[in-house]
Amino acid sequence: MTTSQTAEITGLYRYPIKGLTPEPLSRVHLRRGETLPADRRYAIENGPSGFDPEAPEWKPKIQFLMLARNERLASLDSRFEDATNRLTIRKDGQIVASGDLETAAGRAAIESYFTENFQPELKGPPKVLSGRGHSFSDVARKVVSIINLNSVRAIEAMLGGTAVHPLRFRANLYVKGWPAWSELDLVGQTLAIGEARLKVVKRIVRCPATNVDPVTARRDLEIPPTLSRHLGHMDCGIYAEVIEGGEIGVGDAVAVEEPRLV
Repeated sequence: MTTSQTAEITGLYRYPIKGLTPEPLSRVHLRRGETLPADRRYAIENGPSGFDPEAPEWKPKIQFLMLARNERLASLDSRFEDATNRLTIRKDGQIVASGDLETAAGRAAIESYFTENFQPELKGPPKVLSGRGHSFSDVARKVVSIINLNSVRAIEAMLGGTAVHPLRFRANLYVKGWPAWSELDLVGQTLAIGEARLKVVKRIVRCPATNVDPVTARRDLEIPPTLSRHLGHMDCGIYAEVIEGGEIGVGDAVAVEEPRLV
C-alpha cells in the first residue's frame, strides 16, 4: 500500500461487555493509550479466573463467556448506559435482565440471568467483572481494532459468494477504500484520523467467534480455516494503539502517515 491511499470510516463500535452486543457510535474522543470509551469495560467470568479488580491483570478470553464458545450470547440484545452504569439485556424483544454494574445488586441481577440460562456451558458461577479502567481485550494491551471491508469482501469470494456480516469481526473501526489485505502490511505504521494518531501494532488472528452469525446466533461458517487454506494464515484486521488523542467519527478519512525524517 502507498501512503497516498486513504480509507474512510464507515462504522464505529464499542463493546461495553465482552461477548455481548456491539453499540454503534457516530463520533468518539480517543485518549492516548486508551481504548474507545467503555470498550470491553466488563466481562462475565465463567468460573473462577483469579482476576483481582483491585489489581487488574490481563486474562485469556477462555476465562469469560465469549462468542468463540458461547454463540448463544449473540441472541441477546444488550445496551449499556454510561450515565447510570446500567446494563439492560433483551431476548426476543423482552427485557430479561437489568442492573447497575457498579452495584452488587445490579451485578447479581445480571449474574442470576446467566446462572439460570447458560447451563451447562458454565464452568462455575458467572460473575460480572470490572476493574479500574481495565479493558478485557483479547490482547494484553489497550488497543483499537480495525477491519478493512474489502478484506471482508475477499472472504466472501473465498466462500463462494456467501455473505459475511462485518460485525462477525467485532471491530471498533470499519473502513473502506484500502485494497483487500493491504492493512496487514501496516504494522509499525501510523494512521492519521483528524488530530488523532494510531500506531498499528499487531495483526488480528481470527478465532471461532467469527464463525457465529451476529444476527441469527448460529455457528454457520468456518472463517479461520478458510483464511488458512487461501492465505496460509488466519489474520484479518489490525490492532492499533492511540498515540495522540482526538475526536474521530463515521465519514472521517484514515490516512497512512509518511514516516518522519530525522
